[in-house]
This record gives sequence, C-alpha cells and structure tokens, in this order.
Amino acid sequence: MHTPAPAASIPAYLRETYWWAYMHPNAVRLFERQWLVNLILWGNFAKLRDAALDAMGESLPGRTLQVACVYGDFTQRLVARVPEGGTVDVVDVLPIQLANLRRKLPDAAPVTLVERDASDPVPIAGCYDRVVLFFLLHEMPADVRTRTLREAFRAVKPGGKIVIVDYHRPDASHPLRAVMRWILRTFEPYALDLWRHDLAHWLPRSILDREVVKQTYWGGLYQRVVIDA
Repeated sequence: MHTPAPAASIPAYLRETYWWAYMHPNAVRLFERQWLVNLILWGNFAKLRDAALDAMGESLPGRTLQVACVYGDFTQRLVARVPEGGTVDVVDVLPIQLANLRRKLPDAAPVTLVERDASDPVPIAGCYDRVVLFFLLHEMPADVRTRTLREAFRAVKPGGKIVIVDYHRPDASHPLRAVMRWILRTFEPYALDLWRHDLAHWLPRSILDREVVKQTYWGGLYQRVVIDA
C-alpha cells in the first residue's frame, strides 16, 4: 500500500463546518465504529454500501478511484472485490482520514492513498475504470460539488462507470422527514441542496446526454446514481 507525498491544503469550508466530524483525533476515534455509522444512516449502511459496490460489479479489475475516505468498512469491502492486478486509489484532502484508513487495511492491500482535494484537477484524465463517491457530495458547497463531479468524470475512461450514493429528498410521507430536515440543516448545512435539486443539477454539461440511472432507498431518503462514461 503506497502513500504519495502530501501536498493538499484543507479547504476553508471543511475546517469551519466539519472539523468536529473528520479533523479532530477524537472525532476519528468516535465515528470509526461500524455500529455508529450504521446508526447515523438509520440502519441502512450495509444496504447502501452493497448497493454502491454491486453497481460496480462483483469483480473490479483494472483501476478504481474512491473519492474520499469513509468511516466503517466500505473500503475494505471494495478492496475485497479487486482481483490480482487490480488497484484502488483513495483520494482525500485530510491526512488524518488517510491515516485512519491505512490502519484499517492490510499492508498488502493494492491501495494507494492520495492526499488531494477531490475538486482539484485530476493529474491524469481518463485513467480509471470506475469512480465511486459514497456520501461525499452532501458535505460540499455547490461550487465544490460541481468541480468534484467534473473531475470525477475527467478521471474515468470511456466505457467506465461513475457510482454515487448520497442523501435524497424523502417522500412526503416519510416518518423521519422533519427530523432529517432538522438534522441536516443543523449539522450538514450543504446537504439540503440534495433535497432541492436532482443530482443531475451539478453534473458536467458535457455528459448530460448520457443515461443517469437513479434508485432511491428507504422512502427516498437515500439515492444511488449510476452513470456510464
């Protein structure tokens, strides 16, 4: 498992809004618990994790890009699908998150950890067979979200696949709709964007003619979006 030399600067929105969840050592110790991650997603973590992985396939040869680290066992399950010769790059702007992920993976895992802002231009375009963004976009201001999606599509090769799992506007009858609105408004100030707009709102104009396959889960509160490059 390789870790290139760090070079990224931490965005202001991340320092100001999410220091308590991702940047402080106590946050990592608190949230890196499988049961707690599952609780935060109202018992849906495994279902959503597997939905993302299944959209990519049972076997993941070639090169896979995971944009941002994830609490819980998402990356371990992803790596378990990578056959001999396949590789996974995980990009994150926070050194503490990369270090936490490194501890969760075997030394021999075919994973490269890259300290880089996901919204920065990708170093080499069109080199990945698939790109996955798992509960990342709701944590970004709209302009950063737009740039991140643009770079995700620049990173994937023709014939590749983009898989996104994130929040979604729940059905009007969802019993936790009001509770989730308060939680997101209080702790996730950018997340309600995904209630106001369809994810296609932030996709690059260059790919708007491609088929966007969306499936919602648990009364519409979560979504999986799959787009072929």
